[in-house]
Amino acid sequence: MNLTLVLSLTTLLLTAAELGPLPFPADPAQAAERTCFQTGQSWSVTGDLGSDVAIVYGIDPALPQRIQSWRERGYRIHVMTGVSWGQYQDYLYGRFDGINHEDEAQTDRAGNKVSHGGDVYYMCPGINYGKFLCRGVQRALDAGAQGIHLEEPEFWVRSGYSEGFKREWRAFYGDNWQPPHSSVDAQWRASKLKYFLYRRALQQVFDYVQEYNQRTGRQVRCYVPTHSLLNYAHWRIVSPESSLAQLSGCDGYIAQVWTGTSRTPNVYDGKLRERTFETAFLEYGAMQNLVRATGRRVWYLNDPVEDNPDHDWNDYRANWESTLVASLFQPEVWRYEVAPWPERIFAGKYRATTGAAERSLIPPAYATELQTVMNALNDLNQPRVEWDCGTAGLGVLASDSLMFQRGDPAPSDPHLGNVYGLALPFLKRGMPITPVQLENVALPGYLAGFRALLLTYQGMKPLSTEVHRALADWVKTGGMLVFVDDDTDPFNSVQEWWNTKGLSYTTPRVHLFEQLGLSQASPNPDAKPTAVGKGSVLWLRQNPVTLTAAAETSARFVDTVRRALAMTGVKWTEANHLLLRRGPYVIAAGLDESIAGDPLVLSGRFVSLFDPDLQVKTRITISPGSRYFLLDLNQTTGGEPKVLASACKTLVSEQGPASLSLTVEGVESTPAIVLFYSPRGAPRSITLAGKPLEPIKYSADGHLLWIPFTNDSSPRELKLLF
Repeated sequence: MNLTLVLSLTTLLLTAAELGPLPFPADPAQAAERTCFQTGQSWSVTGDLGSDVAIVYGIDPALPQRIQSWRERGYRIHVMTGVSWGQYQDYLYGRFDGINHEDEAQTDRAGNKVSHGGDVYYMCPGINYGKFLCRGVQRALDAGAQGIHLEEPEFWVRSGYSEGFKREWRAFYGDNWQPPHSSVDAQWRASKLKYFLYRRALQQVFDYVQEYNQRTGRQVRCYVPTHSLLNYAHWRIVSPESSLAQLSGCDGYIAQVWTGTSRTPNVYDGKLRERTFETAFLEYGAMQNLVRATGRRVWYLNDPVEDNPDHDWNDYRANWESTLVASLFQPEVWRYEVAPWPERIFAGKYRATTGAAERSLIPPAYATELQTVMNALNDLNQPRVEWDCGTAGLGVLASDSLMFQRGDPAPSDPHLGNVYGLALPFLKRGMPITPVQLENVALPGYLAGFRALLLTYQGMKPLSTEVHRALADWVKTGGMLVFVDDDTDPFNSVQEWWNTKGLSYTTPRVHLFEQLGLSQASPNPDAKPTAVGKGSVLWLRQNPVTLTAAAETSARFVDTVRRALAMTGVKWTEANHLLLRRGPYVIAAGLDESIAGDPLVLSGRFVSLFDPDLQVKTRITISPGSRYFLLDLNQTTGGEPKVLASACKTLVSEQGPASLSLTVEGVESTPAIVLFYSPRGAPRSITLAGKPLEPIKYSADGHLLWIPFTNDSSPRELKLLF
């Protein structure tokens, strides 16, 4: 070989090394943005999850370089930044506009700034703060971001005492600031102002991006990653929530539900404890009901670890499975954020067992399980949906004002029993009850499919008269409204629409009942519903928080609703499980604290996507506490050869009568497995990057082929010859 040729080859090799691994081949389905993850780092072998979208975090000067590293790997690019906090010292100390804004830091009653760490404060956003965010967003637009995510617009209930907040109060209300803790009316008004301020800040950015789109002809979209209404209320945070869907330029949400939110303890049958699955089920349901009938998009977040680094791998895994399964029980949603901060999952070290001193990297089996599920989530847009559990069509109404009654002097129940007391008794009996956003009930078709709605104004209030007209219309056309309230909530007296501007209702319930034609109504002593048009109303005069006190209390409540629904012809079914079929996938959860009875047993041919070996099971028992994400082989085998499940990203690159080539890629050095349907029989050879793979397991019964190997962060060819 001559010297010139050697030098030329050396130059090519050095160039390839400098450029890094090649991108994964283009996948046409990627445009649907089915899955995503968020990362604050440049591309790395431990952060490369193979999703459709990489959401690059932060709007600092290094953002363009981070974006480029992910774009070169074939990802669609979105950008995320915090709305209420961030590395925004340029704004805080006046380097942005020459004005010191430290007095806009959220401040509590004792004068303490509310911090996310150091001088990263939660902000009370003034007008210039929105302008500052727009400048950072411009950096993302210049770098070619296809989506902007403005996460966690959060105003703590305990705050509202800063000079910045006092200025905003005077401008908004036209009178002097009142300490939020001084009266229920002051607390309510403070919360409404907090709600408004972040809606205003977000609208500033939405408008900025829309103007940019008009100038450039681009179609950059805007989303808000946010916790659920239930979690924000539980954690005593105010956020715009449902009102954002009404803002111009808001394209949707990421539902930030994960172990950290869902393990917050609640009370059921007198017991305060973590109920991660049930809480997540209701949280995801609340988020789906933010966008249903609005045309907005939502992704569901799952986190295989969580923010608290002091749990062990077994805890993370069990809780991730619970939240993942809970998210799959919302069939109208089929987009997922598969992980935040993938580097902390695949490169972080955590305890192997509870209390262990040493920390270790992710167990190989969990790494395989995670990637199998992450890839399966790309396939959840399935038209066939079938429930197999208790009575469906039940909803519990929830208003954004749940967040307004969480502070002194008369905070609502600390464990949010006004919500969980209504919802958990039915969910624990296998009924897929869902939170229903009260602000959305007037949207066309929003209440279609609901048979019964549960409502209380204990701990929340309606924010407009329109919702009462919509509820009354729904009842009169055949729905049943169960109203559980004793009219004793101190917040009934706040200055609001029902007692101002010519109205003088003592409680918003009285106005609702007037719309229903029940202005003289009193609770029925026999707990029987009152006919209203083609529907009915059942008023139980008690505080719903009392329903959490004991098993006898919740059972009596359920029985009352059961008898009332029976009068409307609704078939009542209870179960100790939830089960949903989505195309070839079966999602199942066994319920503890549920009704007595034998567990459900499924017979057939199933592969659990939580099983790193992807073995076939002919019998699945849905016992209390069990969680399943199953592939029903009887629904997916047949036809041409295909990948059924894989712990790596796969894409068919070439297919012929006697051969099949796939491109594969996964998180560096993690165990991969591909489950392949091979009706042509066992391949005569299988190679990965040109090297033979052995041994390979093949089952003639079912024509199934298991191909194990070690993942690589570079795309490689997996070739089968028949």
